[in-house]
Amino acid sequence: MKLIDGKAVSAKVLEECRGEVQALKDQGISPGLAVVLVGEDPASQVYVGSKVRTCEELGIYSRKIVLSVDTTEDELLEVVRELNADSTINGILVQSPLPSQIDEAAIVRAIDPAKDVDGFHPENVAKLTLEDPTGFVACTPAGCMRLLAEYDIDTAGKEVVVVGRSMIVGKPMALLLVAKGADATVTIAHSRTKDLAAVCRRADIIIAAVGRPEMVTKEFVKPGAVVIDVGVNRVDDASKKRGYRLTGDVAFDEVAELSEAITPVPGGVGPMTIAMLMKNTLQAARQQCS
Repeated sequence: MKLIDGKAVSAKVLEECRGEVQALKDQGISPGLAVVLVGEDPASQVYVGSKVRTCEELGIYSRKIVLSVDTTEDELLEVVRELNADSTINGILVQSPLPSQIDEAAIVRAIDPAKDVDGFHPENVAKLTLEDPTGFVACTPAGCMRLLAEYDIDTAGKEVVVVGRSMIVGKPMALLLVAKGADATVTIAHSRTKDLAAVCRRADIIIAAVGRPEMVTKEFVKPGAVVIDVGVNRVDDASKKRGYRLTGDVAFDEVAELSEAITPVPGGVGPMTIAMLMKNTLQAARQQCS
């Protein structure tokens, strides 16, 4: 069993970004990312803090905008409009989840597609479908593809099962895998798939992104499969000092015994998401200034 080390690969990606930042600055271009946080969700605060710190470490200008939990949709839309018009900002990220009074889809559509470094705007989703390299790919699926590439895991002709159909991971992941160059045969499965374990057992590669702790057990995995665990779940655990443990969508210990390669949680896909966000921000800066 080979452990796929997301921390090591993300460090490599960030080092590439460092060189790209310097190359842009040599051309008089200073890349900038704005991160908008609405409310005080603890997990969101951690994610936003990590993104801002990574920008600082790479020399990317960052602006953190924190709004109260009772911010209206119109107020948030006005912030987005201001950032769209701000030439010092190349990328805009509005941290999810948003409070219930705000329509998240409306906010995504309001972001300038040229600054949508999350890759969620309909125009960028269309570009992904059309295999247009000027579009932005959602960061987590892009990170999964980079992990497969770094570990020389060939997807061509392979059967891949993506468990989960979200616009954040599942659907863009499937599009990346069927694109020219990846050339996989892809099944998108979900919680209503009949005999999900049997469907997964056909797979040479399983991408688990369903948000259910340790749902993918050894019964789902054929010997020699590659398993990419996108899930990050908090499970109550009184033995832990913080009262919980982090686990993925895969029952790691039992599945690892069968797998050719597997990502851990934490330390697998997670670090790649921020690294690919930095890549997208630099792509946005290059395209806007070309």
